[in-house]
Formats: sequence, structure tokens, C-alpha cells
Amino acid sequence: MFVQPAPVPPSPGITFDQMLERIRYAGAYPTCERAAQAVRAVMSGLGRQLTGEERVELAACLPIEAAITFTTQIPDIESLTGFGFVKEIAARTGGTPATARWDTGAVLTTVADLAGPDLLDRILAQLPSGYALLFGRAELIQAA
Repeated sequence: MFVQPAPVPPSPGITFDQMLERIRYAGAYPTCERAAQAVRAVMSGLGRQLTGEERVELAACLPIEAAITFTTQIPDIESLTGFGFVKEIAARTGGTPATARWDTGAVLTTVADLAGPDLLDRILAQLPSGYALLFGRAELIQAA
């Protein structure tokens, strides 16, 4: 008789400190504290945009500190385009769209690595246009 093993809860592949170090390197930030500020801003913003199973699965891929920042946000009723997302991050942080775009790219490319290609495909399918580049992917548009 074959005994089915009990499911093991998923655990992130890296710690929050390791995630911050990756983001610090990707964003060329002088300190991990600056990287942590970017993580808080971007993951809060993403938490207001993403819903459903993809939201749950992404949270499971993240270190607990990033997952809490992401999941404590209530999704907005209206979805923002990628450009709108960057503008919102800039407005909430008091920064410029250029620095918000930089922060977003540094954080979301790391998040894309943690999520993996299959989950990232589903996340991008759920979000409006403009997010693929923020996650470090080309945005392919079919001709009508």
C-alpha cells in the first residue's frame, strides 16, 4: 500500500535579507535600507493591483516580510496600466516617475525570478498593458 506524504507548505527560496541584497545590486542602491524602501513601495503597489490565485501563489514565493507588505493591501477596483502603476508609486513616495520606474524595475525583476516563468505568465495575463517591461520582459503585442 502506498502512503501519500503530507503536503509540505511552500517556503521561499531566499530570505528577506538575500532578497534585499539582490535588489540592492539590481538597483545599484547604496544600502539595503534603500532597497527595503523600494520593496515596501513596489510590493504595496502590486498588492493593490493583483488578485486571485496569482496573488496567493506569488505571496507564497516571497520571503515573509515582502509577502506581508504585498498581501496587506486591498486590491483597487480599477486596474492601472504599467505607466499608471509607476506614476502611483512616484506619487505615494514623493519621488519622480524616473526614480519610481527604477525602483519598480529593480524590485519586480527580482520578484519575477522568485515567481518563475509560469506564474509570471499568469500574473502578466491578469494585469493591463505595460507591466511586462517592469518585470524585465519584452511586451509582445499581436497585430489586430
